[in-house]
Amino acid sequence: MEGKKKVFRKLVTQNEVFKILESMNFKIGTERISVVDAYGRVVAKDYEAITDSPPFDKSTMDGYAVIAENTFNADEDSPVELKLIGRIPAGSEPKLEIENGTTAEISTGAMIPKGANAVVMEEYCEERENRVLIYRAVTPGENVMYAGSDIMAGELILREGTTLTSREVGVLCAVGYSEVEVYRKPKVAIFSTGNELVNPGLKLEMGKIYDINSYSLISSLKEDGAIPVFLGIVRDDEEEIERMVSKAMEFDAIICSGGTSAGAGDLVYKVFDKFEPGVIVHGIAVKPGKPTIIANLNGKPAFGLPGNPTSALMIYKIFVSPLIRKMAGLEDKKDKVISARVPMRVNSAVGRVEYLPVNIVRGDEGFSVYPVSGYYSGAITALSETDGFIVIEEDKSFLEEGEIVRVRLFSDEIKPADLMIIGSHCVGVDVMAKFLRENKIKVKSINAGSSGGISAVRRGEADIAGIHLLDESGEYNVPYLKRYGLEGRCYLVKGYLREQGIIVKEGNPLGIRKIEDIVDKSVTIVNRNRGSGTRILFDMELKKISEKKGVDFKDLTSRIKGYNIEAKSHTSVAVSVASGKADVGLGIKTVADRFSLDFVPLRAEEYDFLILKSKFEREEVRKFVEILKSAEFKKSLPSGIRTYERTGEVVVI
Repeated sequence: MEGKKKVFRKLVTQNEVFKILESMNFKIGTERISVVDAYGRVVAKDYEAITDSPPFDKSTMDGYAVIAENTFNADEDSPVELKLIGRIPAGSEPKLEIENGTTAEISTGAMIPKGANAVVMEEYCEERENRVLIYRAVTPGENVMYAGSDIMAGELILREGTTLTSREVGVLCAVGYSEVEVYRKPKVAIFSTGNELVNPGLKLEMGKIYDINSYSLISSLKEDGAIPVFLGIVRDDEEEIERMVSKAMEFDAIICSGGTSAGAGDLVYKVFDKFEPGVIVHGIAVKPGKPTIIANLNGKPAFGLPGNPTSALMIYKIFVSPLIRKMAGLEDKKDKVISARVPMRVNSAVGRVEYLPVNIVRGDEGFSVYPVSGYYSGAITALSETDGFIVIEEDKSFLEEGEIVRVRLFSDEIKPADLMIIGSHCVGVDVMAKFLRENKIKVKSINAGSSGGISAVRRGEADIAGIHLLDESGEYNVPYLKRYGLEGRCYLVKGYLREQGIIVKEGNPLGIRKIEDIVDKSVTIVNRNRGSGTRILFDMELKKISEKKGVDFKDLTSRIKGYNIEAKSHTSVAVSVASGKADVGLGIKTVADRFSLDFVPLRAEEYDFLILKSKFEREEVRKFVEILKSAEFKKSLPSGIRTYERTGEVVVI
């Protein structure tokens, strides 16, 4: 297509994309609506008052309309007596005139009669037949609101671009407007692509996942003043995608997710490019969200977002949201920004701007930020449990430990938790968090691993760290704490036991009874990641077997199929076994039960809690220990996790 302006399959910088989007001027027009429906809408023009407010001098109190000068000598001991000549209810035009020595009863909001210049509140008056005793003097203008004193005819009352709240709607009504011209809400078509996608609520078959993106994006669009319309899920078929895009052309804008990268099933860019001028951007030098597509389809903006949920939502926030808000007449939303310290080295990729979701922790040295686990794999919790994000520029390969960064917050304020738990993830901690919330204690848990939890305690960022580090001596946790130099600084509160063992298919068809069977029966395994307690336990057992058999440890492990295939969670191990990717794996009983798998116990793992001495007397920490030792907590733990005689014991390091 001659003269088509686009950058196709070439990475475009972040700033170039901002310029492209800024130049896009997609007009969708305005509409007149009733003030009844105006809340939250954006005014499309300046509005001036068409009448005064109030339109007449009115009383602001129930009382008596008077000539103020007639009351100057009034007091409680010597009231002024005035003749009552009538009553003035709200909503009527008074036919009487107040003269010296006379008064009239008047209601709140009623028109001030001719001659009167003040109102005496009724509690300072006493009516006797056709006379009124005034016990308090008033000054001219007291309890009177004059015509136009609130709003004068011709006065500017609303500027174009104002988002209407209850206050602005009230102002419009005060000067007589029954309708208001507002920017029309852009109607945005939403659909997802992918053979693997299933709508929430339907049964998940193996290899399928729920469509997260469509529903997350619908909520985001509503926040940005749009009307999202979900068109459904389409398969990775060019003709089907084209039919969906043609249907979506009825709307003001189009957003789809999935099918944007370089794979064989990624067809969105081909379909977008069948329109004019077509694809403008295919690939942005950012992380996450590199394969993003931006297109102009016959004058309508279209976005192809990555299928990864974290990528899709971040790209929407950074690039799509400002354009949608512009179309809706809303100002670009300005994120609140704070400064914080990076507690550990954070690596990044040179050549791409990285948007890194983080949790904010308030420590002894101010705010620190923790990158959110699961971010690269697209875990939706990477955003749902996140305080904000940092931007790592394209020329930086890492952030130094202790480096100060700027954090863009997802909300307008930081809401620090009453109790911060950082360390190794465990469902037992989730159970604990439930009890703490019931006790009105706001708790936040960051999964940073046992070592990360220990470091966070040392820096004063964590109130409590959950740890389960197995030393080669066979002892849990204490040897590591001594190596970290925490002697005399911390307490170790004994937690609970987690049953570790071999996870196999239901019925244990291969008859696995011990670690040695994994070696002898040539089964396929899925291993845990290096440094995890489960991996250390597995390797310790394998070393015993290698010594028993007189075989070098490396030679022994090289014979185990899948030894170098690592899973970073117990759940991943269980899924691998359940799906048939592996015959066996090592993990905790809790996840084996969840997936209806058989479990061969090996050893109970000691999951303990590290607490700085300086924080131990805090009320929230004391409550944590109290709950840990309670019968209610014991009963609530899932299968495979149990308290024991040492639970709650305080060990001095």
